[in-house]
Amino acid sequence: MADKAIVFVDGQNLYHSIREAFGYTYPNYDILALAQKITGQNNWDLAETRFYTGVPDPVDDPFWNNFWARKFSVMGRQGITVFKRSLRYRNHRIKLPDGSEQTALVGEEKGIDVRISIDIIRLAHAKAYDVAIIFSQDQDLSEVAAEIRAISREQGRWIKITSAFPVSPTIRNTRGIDKTDWLKFDRVFYDACIDRRDYRRKTP
Repeated sequence: MADKAIVFVDGQNLYHSIREAFGYTYPNYDILALAQKITGQNNWDLAETRFYTGVPDPVDDPFWNNFWARKFSVMGRQGITVFKRSLRYRNHRIKLPDGSEQTALVGEEKGIDVRISIDIIRLAHAKAYDVAIIFSQDQDLSEVAAEIRAISREQGRWIKITSAFPVSPTIRNTRGIDKTDWLKFDRVFYDACIDRRDYRRKTP
C-alpha cells in the first residue's frame, strides 16, 4: 500500500519563488496538477491538497480580489481545501536608486505560516498522512518538522516531512525548509502544471 500524502501550499511563497526562478508574473500554477505530479513521481497516494494565501480586500485591490475569487472557485470544484486571510496594508518607505525615498502601500500576509504549522501538526496527530509535502521555502516552518518527528516517535510510526520548491540558474534561495527533506523541481516539471485558465479576465 502506498504512503498517504497531504500537500500544503503556501501560495504567496510559492508564487514569489516561481517568479524568480521562471519569470512568471502572476500565480499561474495549477495546484492540483502540482500535487498530483509530485506525489505520482514519488509513488505516494495523494490524500488531500490544502492551499493557503493572503488575499486583498475588494476595496483595497478589486482586481486581485476578483482574481483569487475566480481561482478559489475552480479550486473548490477540484476538492482543494482553501485557507485565506485578508492582507493588511501598511506604508513602507522605499529607497530609490537616485537616493530619494518614496512611500508605498504594501500588503502584508499575517498568520499563514502559523495556520500551515497548526494543520500539519493536527493532521499528523490524526494519522491523516504518512508524508507531508510543503510547497514553500519559509524557514518559519522549520520548527514544525521537529514536532512531526516527536509525533512520529510517540505514535511509533514513520512520518516524512518535505519541502518542495523550484530551482533554476536565476534563483537566489536554493534551500528548502530546514529539518525537512527537499524536493526540487525544474521548469519542465512546473510548466507541465500551469493552469491555462487566465483568472485575470472575468471568463477564464
